[in-house]
Amino acid sequence: MSDNIAGKSVVITGGASGFGRLTAERLAAQGAKLTLADINASAVEEVAAAICAAGGEAHAVTADVTSMEDMHRVASAAIGAFGAIDVMVNNAGIMPLAFIADHKSALPAWERCIDINFRGVMHGSVAVYDQMMAQGRGHIVNLSSIYGNRPTAGAAVYGATKAAVDYFSHALRQEARGKIKVTVIKPTGIMATGLMDTVVNPAAGAGLVGHNVATFYEDFGKFKSDDPGSLADPDAVGCAFLTPDHIAEAIVHVVNQPWGVSISDITVRASGEHYIA
Repeated sequence: MSDNIAGKSVVITGGASGFGRLTAERLAAQGAKLTLADINASAVEEVAAAICAAGGEAHAVTADVTSMEDMHRVASAAIGAFGAIDVMVNNAGIMPLAFIADHKSALPAWERCIDINFRGVMHGSVAVYDQMMAQGRGHIVNLSSIYGNRPTAGAAVYGATKAAVDYFSHALRQEARGKIKVTVIKPTGIMATGLMDTVVNPAAGAGLVGHNVATFYEDFGKFKSDDPGSLADPDAVGCAFLTPDHIAEAIVHVVNQPWGVSISDITVRASGEHYIA
């Protein structure tokens, strides 16, 4: 693989856990200089310290992506530390799946979902825009989801935020043509992430598997057993469940492209998955 990562100044939101942490560790191992932003101060500082202890370059900034002021502060910290911002990974997000009928319990989580999943992406992109344009080049990577592909029962709000990320990202790509690359990453359903902890009504997840609901739960039971077989084997075409590592590897892949090559969309699926979006 070509080396287009070493020396790049990369900002990652939601860098304390999940895709953010895994991506940070991989990019640092390939020589990127990292600014990690997260609302969880102790956790993001721990990740940055571990990267530095392993010989990488990283520093942590406590920030809330729903605050434009915080995101400007993150951008300033990256510029102050490394003199530039080459890549912005807008990764922070939550997934409060719930039916509209759940509105009494779900509304606060939905409102925060809009603030984090869409406003957070907008804030992160705006915070680095002027710097990237002045540099004459930059790369913004926005995390979307297969939920943004089409309306899905149980994901009216979450899916809408991801569809908004798609729309925003491609409009930004058109406006910044030739100076800022924009990539949309669409992960499939991943079980082993902190996103699952933000689901309001677990039953709402069934909308993503539709007519495959029976086989999904059957295979998920096997996947969680001591002998998942090919269902968890990434070398088998019947693999039905990916891990967060596969998403992190996809993010690293799009970052590791020469400046003249832009991967605008990438969807990462298990070849044998049950999801219909």
